[in-house]
Amino acid sequence: MIVTNSQSPPLLVTGAAGFIGSCLVRQLIEHSDAQVLSFDALTYAGNPLSLGAALQSERHQLIRGDIRDADAVRAALMQQRPRAVLHLAAESHVDRSIHGPAEFVSTNVVGTLVLLQESLAYWHSLPPAERAAFRFLHVSTDEVFGSLDAGDPAFSETTAYAPNSPYSASKAGSDHLVRAWHHTYGLPTLLTNCSNNYGPCQFPEKLIPLVIANAVAGKPLPVYGDGANVRDWLYVDDHARALRLVLERGVPGQTYNIGGNAERRNLEVVERICAILDARRPSSAPHARLIEFVRDRPGHDRRYAIDSRKIERELGWTPQETFDSGLIKTVDWYLGNADWVRCVQSGEYQRWIERNYTAR
Repeated sequence: MIVTNSQSPPLLVTGAAGFIGSCLVRQLIEHSDAQVLSFDALTYAGNPLSLGAALQSERHQLIRGDIRDADAVRAALMQQRPRAVLHLAAESHVDRSIHGPAEFVSTNVVGTLVLLQESLAYWHSLPPAERAAFRFLHVSTDEVFGSLDAGDPAFSETTAYAPNSPYSASKAGSDHLVRAWHHTYGLPTLLTNCSNNYGPCQFPEKLIPLVIANAVAGKPLPVYGDGANVRDWLYVDDHARALRLVLERGVPGQTYNIGGNAERRNLEVVERICAILDARRPSSAPHARLIEFVRDRPGHDRRYAIDSRKIERELGWTPQETFDSGLIKTVDWYLGNADWVRCVQSGEYQRWIERNYTAR
């Protein structure tokens, strides 16, 4: 339980039990003296076990709450008095957004609106010094910029928005709200747009963990279309380091692009995973025999690429992992954490959550 009377004000992290959020919380507990208040609805992709040692830290508290619940958000802000809100809560899987767009608009747009409204009221309640130090960091995606052709320059902070999926449209909407709350009301916001993340604790519906899990199980490895769609890959620990820098040194009202400088075709990614697994599990090699091309999803963007020069120049951040080093670490983590994969795929952890965490 966080006690703030004699300690520095905490950081409130929404979506803290998700893939990126849990990595950020683990880093904050391990590499800083920050108090951390994790706020998460604990839906299918939010797993408290992903918080690792942070879950037992005296500097950490986990609240089960929905960002669309104004009362729950208000209570967390007013009772815990955070010095910043780090907003990572979102529905994020494109395929799910195609089949159920309303949930994405509800969480990503309406949820962000509620969080902004309550944060603004809380910010106004702070004494001048705390008001000046407060920050609202909103974490978004490169998908809001749309699709690039092969020769196009990478997305910069000034690239026009052109979202092509219900997911990216909902994230674009949330970005616009954050900008509006800064320019209209003066809320000291920071906004980041990142490229495709990968690494430990990612729910196995996204490409890399899905391919690893399927390959280990001897199941088909689905590749959309011709496999030539290009993504810029960012190791999640590098992303979390960037977010910590933006929080502490970023300029309110500014946007920072965060990329891994690692553009790869989807088929290349799958083939590289297969090669690593061939070395780790040679008895099942070659894993590439499991690759299966499937019908492309509607509106599939061809290429994303991030220009990270602004955050490199202004804040001194660069990715520490290459795509190959990060992918090896990722494969090894999934191979070493088969119980985690089994629990999230079976839904067993959701039953554990219902027994141990009551919604606020």
